[in-house]
Amino acid sequence: MNTKELTIEAGRAEKQYWKDLWTYRELFYFLAWRDILVRYKQTAIGLAWALIRPFLTMVVFTVVFGNIAKLPSEGDAPYPILVYSALLPWQFFSGALTECSNSLINNANLVSKVYFPRLIVPTSAVIVSFVDFLVSGMILLALMAWYNFVPDWRILTLPIFILIAFGASIGAGLWLAALNVKYRDFRFIVPFIVQFGLYVSPVGFSSKVIAQRFSEQLLLLYSLNPMVGVIDGFRWAILGGESQIYLPGFALSVAFVVVLLWSGIWYFRKTERKFADVI
Repeated sequence: MNTKELTIEAGRAEKQYWKDLWTYRELFYFLAWRDILVRYKQTAIGLAWALIRPFLTMVVFTVVFGNIAKLPSEGDAPYPILVYSALLPWQFFSGALTECSNSLINNANLVSKVYFPRLIVPTSAVIVSFVDFLVSGMILLALMAWYNFVPDWRILTLPIFILIAFGASIGAGLWLAALNVKYRDFRFIVPFIVQFGLYVSPVGFSSKVIAQRFSEQLLLLYSLNPMVGVIDGFRWAILGGESQIYLPGFALSVAFVVVLLWSGIWYFRKTERKFADVI
């Protein structure tokens, strides 16, 4: 019986490359599942860390920005829910950046010995952060039950903003993963980016605070932060009521996410063929 031999090489045409991704889909599942299992292995409380970390951060931000600084919430939404509805996408994004940036280095033996579409490695790392995101969402449900807070119909639009968060995470993650292979200094830069981004994004406070203090031009510049649009979208969907989206800024954030995702894939594909030699 004749058998058709499949040969997969680095640098293949774009159309074939995406077919190769489908061919190697089981590797994607394996890497994602392996990282999920390893993430909390040999820890005393395991997956509960995905609940404890965002919960403690929410408590600190509520005390600092809500109780001490007396910053306003949005409408009738309790301040802890205001904070946590922004903390959810931020934790997903920041976790994905950290996981993606180190993904190729952590899988150096696999990358240097066998060819497969390297795009599988950082994208599977994003899934690990998404699992944390889903687990952390249990706290949001608990907060809603505690405060007897019921979202309106806007909650049905939440998957749209989750997809935008995915785009931002993968786009930025691909840039950092590729750069970290060539410039190992990025392993020290990424934690700074994450820490800095937490405080310049409207996580602990409402975006209305920024709108009241910034001019129209500065507000648009602020919206170039891709997570501003994502966070505003999450709050609009979860809080409902008087929560509003600054549409020009949101459109700018989404456009930037599209550019970030496209450029991330482009740069990753451009440098991918050299990973095995450099890593």
